[in-house]
Amino acid sequence: MTEIPEHLLKRAQAARDKAAGASAGASADAGGSRIPDELLDRTKAASGGGVAVAEKGAAVAAAPGGGVPVGAGPGGHTQRLLTVVKSGSIQEAKSAPVDKVHTWPHLLAVEFVAGLACTAFLFMFSWFVNAPLMHAADFNKTPNPSKAPWYFLGLQELLTMFHPMIAGVTLPGMALVALILAPYIDRNASNKPEDRKFMFTMMTLFLMFWAVLVIIGSFFRGPGFNFTFPWRDGIFFEL
Repeated sequence: MTEIPEHLLKRAQAARDKAAGASAGASADAGGSRIPDELLDRTKAASGGGVAVAEKGAAVAAAPGGGVPVGAGPGGHTQRLLTVVKSGSIQEAKSAPVDKVHTWPHLLAVEFVAGLACTAFLFMFSWFVNAPLMHAADFNKTPNPSKAPWYFLGLQELLTMFHPMIAGVTLPGMALVALILAPYIDRNASNKPEDRKFMFTMMTLFLMFWAVLVIIGSFFRGPGFNFTFPWRDGIFFEL
């Protein structure tokens, strides 16, 4: 059998002594308390001349006919009220704030408005910018400069700076692996920039790096894909 530590025994004994002292003090107060005369007079007047009695520490007025005392509770109980409990729930329930909303109408309404805005922008852009279809491709006549579509111009720009193995395989492969591992590196579920500074910084650097390559390939490359200034030699870029 496990032996109880000495400090626990002392603490339990002290608690018992304190409880016994409090109980004795309460009994002494109840036995030695005297009911004020004004309360006795008020009770006599309310009971029509009855006699004030004390039962179990509570002062009540006895009925003239010897029935249930005046002022007694349900069933004739005359126990003293020890405390008053405030109305309301004992356990306070707090709802934790969440950053989630319903798909409908919150999310779909915003996406619908964004779709309308993009459609209006494309409509106005196609109205003012002329982008006709070019003639059929002729393999005997290659245009100079020969540029890839704008979304591949960043890769074409890398080919002018590095070996094809590095620019076409190594760097894009590393970018794809980084995108695959991103959800496992940063497991934070928050979508606030201040909570995900590392991932937002990495994504911003990636977008800026690719945007600079696309801009250079679009506006700063002339015949032979040589570097040129658009304000000096013109723009060699077609939509």
